Amino acid sequence: MKIQRNAGVNGKRREHRYANQGGTAEISVPFGMEASVVFICRILQERERKMADKKLVEAITSMEDDFAQWYTDVVKKAELIDYTSVKGCMVFKPAGYAIWELIQQQLDARFKETGVQNVYLPMFIPESLLNKEKDHVEGFAPEVAWVTHGGLQPLQERLCVRPTSETLFCDYYKNTVQSYRDLPQVCNQWCSVVRWEKETRPFLRSREFLWQEGHTAHATAQEAEERTIQMLNVYADFCEQVLAIPVVKGRKTDKEKFAGAVATYTIEALMHDGKALQSGTSHNFGDGFAKAFGIQFTDKDNTLKYVHQTSWGMTTRLIGAVIMVHGDNSGLVLPPRIAPTQIMIIPIQQKKEGVLEKAYALKEKLKGFRVKVDDADKSPGWKFSEQEMRGIPIRVEIGPKDIEANKCVICRRDTREKIEVSLDELETKAAEILDKMQVEMLERARAHREAHTYVAKNMEELRNIFSEKAGFVKAMWCGDQACEDQIKEELAVTSRCMPFEQETLSDTCVCCGKPAKKMVYWGRAY
Repeated sequence: MKIQRNAGVNGKRREHRYANQGGTAEISVPFGMEASVVFICRILQERERKMADKKLVEAITSMEDDFAQWYTDVVKKAELIDYTSVKGCMVFKPAGYAIWELIQQQLDARFKETGVQNVYLPMFIPESLLNKEKDHVEGFAPEVAWVTHGGLQPLQERLCVRPTSETLFCDYYKNTVQSYRDLPQVCNQWCSVVRWEKETRPFLRSREFLWQEGHTAHATAQEAEERTIQMLNVYADFCEQVLAIPVVKGRKTDKEKFAGAVATYTIEALMHDGKALQSGTSHNFGDGFAKAFGIQFTDKDNTLKYVHQTSWGMTTRLIGAVIMVHGDNSGLVLPPRIAPTQIMIIPIQQKKEGVLEKAYALKEKLKGFRVKVDDADKSPGWKFSEQEMRGIPIRVEIGPKDIEANKCVICRRDTREKIEVSLDELETKAAEILDKMQVEMLERARAHREAHTYVAKNMEELRNIFSEKAGFVKAMWCGDQACEDQIKEELAVTSRCMPFEQETLSDTCVCCGKPAKKMVYWGRAY
């Protein structure tokens, strides 16, 4: 049975019962002075709930007014991070780190299903080692942080604080791989990296961030390419099935590929404000790094050959993606599969006999979920608003009248829908609602992306779309970097990817009018 409660509005009087659209289910009003006092108290509680809700929501800038400030407000008010005395570095507060732990656990399990093993390599890279691959070091040089002293003594050679670990893994594989029997090597490490970014934003771009980086070595080019695509598919499936974020899979242009890679593949997601976010990448290095570092093995035919390598990574910017895809003007909205708390039980009139005890009994009943009881000495209205701010998928409201009727009310964070549920069916209904919420969040995000994906067939159309709208634009491209550079210079947009699912929108390049080779997604990005 579904019930609708618009906060703070009491319904029509029917046989001395009032529909309480901000409390549990309804208010019974017996006759007499004592009953009148009880009724007035309930009205005051409802007014307090509205005021608490207003205070919390006013603390968040509307995303329609200022999306960047809305994002900052949410990460702060939902207590995901805090700033530090080191510019560009942040504290992961318990609520924020718990999300990363769930991402890590579920992603790591998917890795292991494909044969990946976890390792850990040092955070320091000697300068001579970093310089072995020319394109690679040139790509990262502006962002590298250097260690020049050990204690008070200057070092004989500068040490780079890892911006990524390709060179370290190459040094490791050079000593580990001798024969075809030692292949493939399929390793991953969970660690932090440092990149000296000029402009920073929590989760999206920081000077130190957490990530995983996979590095593999293979006997053949085909095996390396297969692993590269396999891991991209793992990423895409994870984003859609766990984070409820739809992605576009494709290949980066040569201009946008990773420094030192033969090919870079990406998953691109569209945020609520119409900007793109590169959400995961997988690189095929060919044998370029192997030749630079001398990683050779004796093959079955007894000849020396170079290995073929891959690298792939995802970072804590995924948390930023979740915020910007699913959040609203009341705060965070978390997909159930990565919500540290999936269900918050809120006792109504918790000081009345048996209410708090019943709330904890329900917690025990729901122990198969990540569940908490909010027994803080605050009004129910304040707790509702706090639950919404923190993005907890569902809350369970339980009060004296509910206990008497052997029922409770479940409220969904994403739609605010309220559903009356028998306590006997609570476990089953909670699971159904969480599963439905996970699916519908993905569907809404996909619908938003499709509604903000446009087609341009010439520069005039491309220019008009980006001057008036925000989102992805699909357009044909001749493959010439000069056209890509011109589009970026004129419109301040970049090629996001050449999608695997190609379409023939026209026969000519959107920029120069020459014969087109690929359909490309273009957009402004974080």
